[in-house]
Amino acid sequence: MADTSFALLVITNLPDSYSAHALAGALIEARLAACVSILAPCRSIYRWQGKTENAEEVPVLIKTTAARYMALEAAIRARHPYELPEIVAVPIERGLPEYLAWVASETTEPTTC
Repeated sequence: MADTSFALLVITNLPDSYSAHALAGALIEARLAACVSILAPCRSIYRWQGKTENAEEVPVLIKTTAARYMALEAAIRARHPYELPEIVAVPIERGLPEYLAWVASETTEPTTC
């Protein structure tokens, strides 16, 4: 069985700060992310449905674990305003051990009695 405790950095872009903050709060509240960093708006140029698009977007960096990824992806898809949201997960191969342990502890699924 594969180790599902390693940390991931998940990247997505949202159309505005309000959407980014709403998503971040929901992910933290559900313990799907230990930390969500909302970056300054950026300009994205991409091809969509045969046309070149040019849009301001708000990048979001989400710190989670592989064990929580599927639930995180589902939560992003459910709350994301785009038809096809960018959701890219990058494994964190190295990092401060105490920080990575904190990410793991903050994304542990709550137990019910």
